[in-house]
Amino acid sequence: MSDIPMNHAAPASKIVSPSRVLTAKALRHRSFMLGFCVVGTVALVALLAPWLAPYDPYKQDLLARMARPVFMGGEWKHILGTDALGRDYLSRMIYGARVSLMIGFVAAMISAVIGTTLGILGGFFGGKVDAVVMFIVSVRLALPATLVALAVVALFGGSLTVVVLVLGFLLWDRFAVVMRSATMQVRQMDYIAAAEVLGASVARILWKDVLPNVLNALIVIITLEMAHAIILEAALSFLGLGVQPPTPSWGLMISEGKEMLLFESWLITIPGLALFVLLLAINILGDGIRDITAPEGRN
Repeated sequence: MSDIPMNHAAPASKIVSPSRVLTAKALRHRSFMLGFCVVGTVALVALLAPWLAPYDPYKQDLLARMARPVFMGGEWKHILGTDALGRDYLSRMIYGARVSLMIGFVAAMISAVIGTTLGILGGFFGGKVDAVVMFIVSVRLALPATLVALAVVALFGGSLTVVVLVLGFLLWDRFAVVMRSATMQVRQMDYIAAAEVLGASVARILWKDVLPNVLNALIVIITLEMAHAIILEAALSFLGLGVQPPTPSWGLMISEGKEMLLFESWLITIPGLALFVLLLAINILGDGIRDITAPEGRN
């Protein structure tokens, strides 16, 4: 009796989790990693400011005022020099990173909640609801954000809380427009129709089916608006209507150093360069997130 060959089942293919695929894409994406490292470093410095700052950022020492930074022949006692009141510039830069990131993040979150809610409701329901949402967006776009921020801050006074709230309630229009467009695309998908046929509530469909599928666009807009909020805060502080002294803020530090521009330009160059690098890194990070989370898997 001849031997009958036995069929051996092919080994089951390994199932790779989506998180591993996403991590692999992120590690291969150079722009994302660059932005992530820079923003992560600034955030870590901001969190550890009490332990990293060599001096109290508010402490004045008039005998050590206008000490130059090390790269301009100064002493290592004050690596980035001191300002006109003798406050250590490095310590103020470190604490200024905390202020800038906090304002950018909180303002972006407030805007995200307002804009995403309006955008998803308008895109999902359409009709009169969408018309009302677009009317509200049109009204907001008719108001220049910078001028409105200047007017409100001048009216209520410049403070950290006022600046955050003003920016948060002014920068939501991009969230609304993008979320509305993304929701309209998701609304046509079969799984939305299936959920409706199965009797799922509108709230559940919006939370479980719509929001997760527009999250990619939402994260990208958050990074863009975070950078927008940081630069608007710097502009307000530069004009004297944002964060008030003696709170360290990069925009305020630029404003305080503008009088010495022709004599001690480093007072503006250091916080200006830090602001530029942070904003660039946040935008690069947002582009990287868009690429690695996109369905088409762009590199």
